[in-house]
Amino acid sequence: MTSVIKYYKGINSIAVIGNYLPRQCGIATFTTDLVESLSKEAPDIQCWAAAMNDKPDGYSYPEKVRFEINQNKLADYSDASQFLNISQTDIVCVQHEYGLFGGSAGSHLLKLLGDLRMPVVTTLHTVLKDPSPDYRDVMCKLASLSEKLVVMSRKAFHFLKGIYAVPEDKIVFIHHGIPDTPFIDPSFHKDKFDVESKKVLLTFGLLSPNKGIENVLKALPEVIKKHPDVAYIILGATHPHILKMHGDEYRIMLQQLVRKLNIGEHVIFKNRFVELKELCEYLGIADIYVTPYLEEAQITSGTLAYAMGTGKAIISTPYWYATEMLAEGRGRIVPFNNPDAMAKQIIDLLDNDVERHAMRKKAYMFSRDAVWKEVSRKYLQIFSEVRQNRTRKPRPRHSYIENIKAITNFELPEIKLDHLKAFTDDTGMLQHANYTIPDRTHGYCTDDNARALLVAAMGQKYLPSNSMGLDALSGHYLGFLLYAYNEKNGRFRNFMTYSRQWMEEIGSEDAHGRSLWCLGKAVAFLDDPGYLAMSTTLFKKALRASEAFHSPRAFAFCLVGVDAYLLKFSGDSDVRRIRDVLTDRLFNQIKNNGTDDWPWFENALNYANGKLPHALLLSGHRMQNNDMIDIGLNALKWLLAIQTEDNHFVPVGSNGWYKKGGLRARFDQQPVEANAMIEACVEAFNVTHDQTWFEGAVMCFNWFLGHNDLNMPLYDPKTGGCRDGLMADGINQNEGAESSLAWLLSLMALQKLYADEILNQQLS
Repeated sequence: MTSVIKYYKGINSIAVIGNYLPRQCGIATFTTDLVESLSKEAPDIQCWAAAMNDKPDGYSYPEKVRFEINQNKLADYSDASQFLNISQTDIVCVQHEYGLFGGSAGSHLLKLLGDLRMPVVTTLHTVLKDPSPDYRDVMCKLASLSEKLVVMSRKAFHFLKGIYAVPEDKIVFIHHGIPDTPFIDPSFHKDKFDVESKKVLLTFGLLSPNKGIENVLKALPEVIKKHPDVAYIILGATHPHILKMHGDEYRIMLQQLVRKLNIGEHVIFKNRFVELKELCEYLGIADIYVTPYLEEAQITSGTLAYAMGTGKAIISTPYWYATEMLAEGRGRIVPFNNPDAMAKQIIDLLDNDVERHAMRKKAYMFSRDAVWKEVSRKYLQIFSEVRQNRTRKPRPRHSYIENIKAITNFELPEIKLDHLKAFTDDTGMLQHANYTIPDRTHGYCTDDNARALLVAAMGQKYLPSNSMGLDALSGHYLGFLLYAYNEKNGRFRNFMTYSRQWMEEIGSEDAHGRSLWCLGKAVAFLDDPGYLAMSTTLFKKALRASEAFHSPRAFAFCLVGVDAYLLKFSGDSDVRRIRDVLTDRLFNQIKNNGTDDWPWFENALNYANGKLPHALLLSGHRMQNNDMIDIGLNALKWLLAIQTEDNHFVPVGSNGWYKKGGLRARFDQQPVEANAMIEACVEAFNVTHDQTWFEGAVMCFNWFLGHNDLNMPLYDPKTGGCRDGLMADGINQNEGAESSLAWLLSLMALQKLYADEILNQQLS
């Protein structure tokens, strides 16, 4: 025992995540065997499982399963990470196959792993050679969240290095575990299965159409001519998912083929999922084991590993794992979909006892390193290594998120305007996207061009403008707003087709308010005399309509713009009068509607919620009204609290919002929510100098970078744009104007916040 203890020194608890017996699945068998062998090898360690369920009621699990996760329920992944953290588990070992987990490409798993405090070791049961973008993205994030990736073939090792750019020192090869069985003569137990006078061929595993068993059946007539005593046993139930979707049509097809070929006396179907003891007995009686899979893209195979471990002569098609494992005379390889070649190899091995037994011995001896005792020791050694590394080099909770340490060395992403420019044509900024490509179908909207003006104006104030062309962009967007303003009614039109036709004479109050917000900010930021004169004139004209508004959000947007305008022209008494009117309305809105348990302006949380307390706080501060400041801070504190979970930002979803007394929508989470909260928290910090608001702004900002429910970044560093939202099944990959502008405004707000705080620290 002394030689083993060093493998797991300092480890008291191990949790294995995967599906688990009695669920019928090869990975369930692997997970169960791994947990049992670890428990046997290290009896002083608590080793248990968190089981993935593919049906709501789960399975009748043994005591080793302490937690169950509904694979399609995202909330279960958060609960699981919390349970694991509370359980003070030292190591989590994930059995990964994309289909075991919910979300796009199994991305729900990332939520669980990103929230864990302990090291993660992931065993990869599938490594794709040509992954689609979402599968590649999940694998890369899985690699970043795992201390080690365990593979069961050398090819998988090379795929991870070459295709996914995983560092070599992160990848570990460990054989697929197998039971330790004696090397016995196949005839020893044949009488138990009524095949004592037969030469037995065997294929086992859950049946599905990719198994290629029909090619063995087609080979049998030729084999029977030479060896009429042959029997082919097909052992295994139909895969549960195949059975649910297609019924037992594959097995029925095989049975019909048996009748057509008139080989019924030579084929035995065993339609059940057998336990390990019985499986080993079936393997024991086989003279030849056959794996006739139809495709090469199989990186591991538990059935092949078991067959080698019991000392079988093996014939296989050249899928990746078989080609590697059966090299150097440990088996025979035949081409895919070639019954004639299959028949030839079966006949040859049955004709040559000496060669067949030599092959058996090579396979058996090669597999000694794969018995569960040896495999569990290697896992324990890896667990101990990563545990010790973690104590020396703590990994950030989300390794692909910016590492926030201290104000003086925090590095924000650089501002990249490529996407903004790509979406701007000679009319203005297009509003929607197909992925990263502008979608001209939906044309333009005024409030997007207003926010684009704000980005350009802020950029001129805080960034080197001569290298970015921001001055020209400011004039472009300002020109769009000028054209959008309808002199007849004093209101902005909002939606314009790609053919430059306005779709209405009056836009919404909120769109008008957003335009005033951005125009007021532009007045404060722009230095060009012509731009300043134009933005001031347009702001003053458009502001008159706001006194007739009824929307609290329109009040709020207007007030943020008014405050910025008054920084430039503080003596404008007419604008100050309108500020007072709108502020009183917003203040009365929360006083009349708010309660102790719902201190809010309305009976629902909808979009851009942070703008409401932001505006009240901003105006209350300028007007030196402590009641407004206190109520604004209280509302913002409540809003931040209900949108914070496990130390990350969870904005109210647009798929249903959050009505008072109702259920809160989790998805679709929108970038404008994060932006509104960031700017509100920044203002709260400026007013109170309470570090809590600083941290709140950073937390909301990190939502863009992946510190969110799915642990997936919305910011696209390649384009400089931002994806449109966080959905229940992944990221909305479109990068439209609103989301990309929300990102740029948020990034600029954070850059100014950090710059100001660094300056304050230096001055103090």
